[in-house]
Amino acid sequence: MREVLAQAAFQLFLERGFERTTVDDIVARAGVGRRSFFRYFPSKEDAVFPDHERCLAEMTEFLAAVDDSDPVGAVCDAARIVLRMYAANPEFSVQRYRLTREVPGLRTYELSVVRRYEQTLAGHLRGRFGEDGDGEGDGELRAEVIAASVVAAHNNGLRLWLRSGGEGDPEVAVDHALALVREVWGRSAGVAGALSPEGEGGLPGGSVSGPDTTLPVPALPAASPVSALPVSGDGEVIVMVARKGTPMWRVVQQIEAAVGEN
Repeated sequence: MREVLAQAAFQLFLERGFERTTVDDIVARAGVGRRSFFRYFPSKEDAVFPDHERCLAEMTEFLAAVDDSDPVGAVCDAARIVLRMYAANPEFSVQRYRLTREVPGLRTYELSVVRRYEQTLAGHLRGRFGEDGDGEGDGELRAEVIAASVVAAHNNGLRLWLRSGGEGDPEVAVDHALALVREVWGRSAGVAGALSPEGEGGLPGGSVSGPDTTLPVPALPAASPVSALPVSGDGEVIVMVARKGTPMWRVVQQIEAAVGEN
């Protein structure tokens, strides 16, 4: 019945427009009473996003059972559950995306749904990091920032696919974006812990230790808030050093620039 109501609602939204469609119109199309509609959906907006409650429950269940040895990887994998939901029905997903762009109320509702996903991911990371995080007492902040990064990366890749009309494999763009998140956040604690202070007035210098070698990281001048340093002859390894508080967009920009140069 939930699916029947959702299909009836969406057909009417496409035919008449969202604002001109009433709940009475929807139940008439579905052949049921108003009480049946409100048993499944609190509002018209909920009927546009009938699959998100199930997806949130699946994400929560996944995170509860996941191995926490790689918390950033775990929340990236959890985000892919949402991607698979969209990819399972490309035509509906593209139509919903276009409808949402046209109706401000639906856009607002969608943002509230996105925030619930973000809170679910952040809650898992808070449980993993605790209050201390990287030892500076910013565990909660780290959890919120990483969760926001995962959601932003996922949505960037997903929307590229939706704007294309659902052509191609949506996982390509999403995997690329999430790989960047894992590169930035998955190793940040290890890099920060491996740096030793050197030089006054700039970012600390020192070394980054890996399984095979110890790589030098020169001190950076105070005027340089972020730097991406290639540290292998073939350009396959890049170490990112950034002053605390550097905006994420600038970090990503410098990573992309360094990758492009190598």
